[in-house]
Amino acid sequence: MPLILGANQLTAGGYEVDNSLRFNSGDSLTRTVTPSSSTSYTVSFWLKLSEVTYSSTPYLWSIGSSAGGNGIYLFDADRKIYFFDRPSGFLNLYNGALRDPSAWYHVVWSVNSGTGTGYINGITGNTHSSIPALNDNTGNKISIHDYVDNTLGLTFVGCYMSEFNFIDGQALTPSSFGETDTATGIWKPKAYTGSFGTNGFYLEFKDSSALGDDTSGNGNDFTVNNLTSIDQTTDTPTNNFCTINSVAVDTANIPTITDGNLTVLSTTGSNTASLGTIAVGSGKWYYEVKCISGTLGDRAGKVGWGNPDKSPQNQFQASIVYRNSDGNKYIDNSGSAYGATWTDGDIIGVALDISGGTVTFYKNGSTQGTITISGALDDGTFYIPYSTVGNTDKLTFNFGNPPFTIASGNADANGYGNFEYAVPSGYYALCTKNLAEYA
Repeated sequence: MPLILGANQLTAGGYEVDNSLRFNSGDSLTRTVTPSSSTSYTVSFWLKLSEVTYSSTPYLWSIGSSAGGNGIYLFDADRKIYFFDRPSGFLNLYNGALRDPSAWYHVVWSVNSGTGTGYINGITGNTHSSIPALNDNTGNKISIHDYVDNTLGLTFVGCYMSEFNFIDGQALTPSSFGETDTATGIWKPKAYTGSFGTNGFYLEFKDSSALGDDTSGNGNDFTVNNLTSIDQTTDTPTNNFCTINSVAVDTANIPTITDGNLTVLSTTGSNTASLGTIAVGSGKWYYEVKCISGTLGDRAGKVGWGNPDKSPQNQFQASIVYRNSDGNKYIDNSGSAYGATWTDGDIIGVALDISGGTVTFYKNGSTQGTITISGALDDGTFYIPYSTVGNTDKLTFNFGNPPFTIASGNADANGYGNFEYAVPSGYYALCTKNLAEYA
């Protein structure tokens, strides 16, 4: 399955997606509707998963009322995507599992006169007959990231969603919303140019003060529930940003990861390690980490760079990190004096110059000194964001799309990212647009 892992295109003049919306459990968009009696429609959206394990059935789109509803959801047991038809049961849209938290997936569900077909990243999945009409179950609400009949108190998967199209009255294929890049073979978005129908809508999430705006021309705006301007991001199918990798963690002490895989919390009292989703082999790179909380007097938070050839729990053997409790630097787990201690509210800048062979840490914008890369990390291959937390430490990562309010706002030289402090000259945010140019 072609995933969106690199830049969206190498050919010039491609369609660019500016924004996505970051969802935690309890976040949703809803709209009251008067459904048409049409038995044909198309749902199309782009999805980047945060969590890859969850405790219930998280819906991504649903339509119906308190009498019941239908919708698209993920299933924890096999990580596959389904359509729930109340009369007929659970219908698998696509046989492949959605397991990768670093990739953007394009999901399409197309219903033609009661026969539905699922697609992932332009690839045809499964077809099912006797799909109910839009007004089945006397539906009067459309929900995104929620189930319209959530009487069981279901929780919902953390994710990013982008380019959400609902086409009322037409059964379309993925080619109306995406295409294969001729240079890379990667499935990428393209602008939809057709009719949306009476109840159709297009959610771009471009206006941070009105995240539920429908820009199809129909004015079918959504009510925003628990989402704020900070949940609008520039992590999109055409510029994929680094996050914490929720499947590359210390399996002996699994942390709790929230906020779109950007906030890491130790819940075991023991140290636990996690890695980013993007590794780099050349160039200059920068990210920030905000210390949220921890056990005073015995903090074990460390941030820096590791070697992706090592498992998360063995990163200490090949890494350079800066520890909060004593301000020391640790090279391959050997500590020595370095900088100031850091605590709740402090923001640590983490800079890597691969060609120059240095790592520099900043505390609240002030450099703590340059460290020459040495030890097992200095093997000339790749470097990846690496951190440990322990004793209830909680750290939030900002690779350019912070889940917390930024007081100042600083982008890199290419205009990517939103950082609290000025990005050091010549350094760049960890996103695929920058990777295509500098790595």
